[in-house]
Amino acid sequence: MIDESRVGGGALFAGGVAAEVALAEVRGLRAGDAPTHGGRLFAYVYDPAVPGLDDLAAAAHRESAHVNGLDPTAFPSLLAMENALVGAAGRVLGGGPGTTAPDVVGSVTSGGTESLILAVKTARDAHSEITAPRIVVPASGHAAFAKAAHYLRVALDVVPVSPDTLRPDPAAMAAAIRPETVLVACSAPSYAHGVVDPVAEIAAAAADAGVRCHVDACFGGWTLPYLRRLGAPVPAFDFAVPGVTSISVDLHKYAYAPKGVSVLLHRDAALRAPQYFAYADWPGYTMINPVIASTRSGGPIAAAYATLRHLGDDGYLRLTAATRDAVAGLADAVRAVDGLRLMAEPESTVVCFTATEGGPDLFVLVDELTARGWHTQPQMSYAGLPASVHLTVTAAVAPRVAEFGPDLADAVAAARAAGPVVLPPELTALATSLTPDALTLEVVAGLAAGLGLGAGDAPTPARMAVVNTLLDAAAPALRERLLVEFVGLLQRPTW
Repeated sequence: MIDESRVGGGALFAGGVAAEVALAEVRGLRAGDAPTHGGRLFAYVYDPAVPGLDDLAAAAHRESAHVNGLDPTAFPSLLAMENALVGAAGRVLGGGPGTTAPDVVGSVTSGGTESLILAVKTARDAHSEITAPRIVVPASGHAAFAKAAHYLRVALDVVPVSPDTLRPDPAAMAAAIRPETVLVACSAPSYAHGVVDPVAEIAAAAADAGVRCHVDACFGGWTLPYLRRLGAPVPAFDFAVPGVTSISVDLHKYAYAPKGVSVLLHRDAALRAPQYFAYADWPGYTMINPVIASTRSGGPIAAAYATLRHLGDDGYLRLTAATRDAVAGLADAVRAVDGLRLMAEPESTVVCFTATEGGPDLFVLVDELTARGWHTQPQMSYAGLPASVHLTVTAAVAPRVAEFGPDLADAVAAARAAGPVVLPPELTALATSLTPDALTLEVVAGLAAGLGLGAGDAPTPARMAVVNTLLDAAAPALRERLLVEFVGLLQRPTW
């Protein structure tokens, strides 16, 4: 008989549980998650639908799960795999021997956010004489730039994007550069809409001002080069562009490695040098870290290495072709439905659409799609840009494209029949007039209860249209505070 007398938190029992019991519990909890495979989840995960790849990656992860990236001299296997991943990423992104950027170097990080934080940190630390550093970022730049600015105490200068092109004006980016600017950033592509910024012009402006230029290719860095090889008119964005000093690319996205593995590349070692942190003024071991973490499991790096080795260049070309075809099919499905329009013609692996005047309530539509087994990502309105629905398309979606069109049409019809969400007047008043500082715990608790958040065995409601409508009505600062409080209600200990 297992002694289940609790001695700590909800997972800790005095006598422990059998291995099969623990694993069964994990599987039971996972049963409530969105599907990570099968081509019906358009966010968060990247599925190539390659038979055996999961098993290979899991086996490689297991081989190196207990290897520690803290000291490459103790674990040279991890150093070799990291160097191989950096070399592969550098080659894909226009660097390496025989190119105009032969001396590209890099580091493996835990994900795109860490890569962007380190890109900002490196640029900041390269100019210790600047006491109030700043970075210039398009409004469409990933939120991780704002996170980096917040963490590193760097001012964020945001340049608007055109409501027509969804891109920043290079002249406006150039005009935003000040003497205190240490980094100019652009996206290839932007996550929200999947369009590539005018990298060549922005990098030229940065170079003229003597400022570094980082290209956030976390999302598209592993597909845009292959799309170009397949004949797509992909604009220049990588190290072939003069003035581009660093690029980030996530291997756990379209390189299809398990999470979390990203690569941050610099044009040369001198540019990378400020990225490192070293500390010897204490009685313990001398610390030297190329990335934010000290201890790092070798599991994700080994899994990424095995994935890249197995799929190879030809495999990625085939997967990109399948993804391209899926994007085209999904875009056609959107065009065929009255009341919807594409935010932009797809040029990467994103299909993003919004409603036309008189079209369906997008947040209701998202719920209707979810009810039909399609998990999409709603995006709030912003600075004159309408709310939209984001689809991250992977190779696994290709066999599902024919199913999506009829379901989308059916979901739109259902959303029209249901009508738009109408918030109670008191909620509308709160969303449009309340300031973040006035948001008390009592107000949050009342809002959460009214929206069905954080209570019972299902902490979020099955349909999220009302919640999303409230968040969309709120100004960004209030929306941020509401989300912090709502997520805080969800993250409670199990006793």
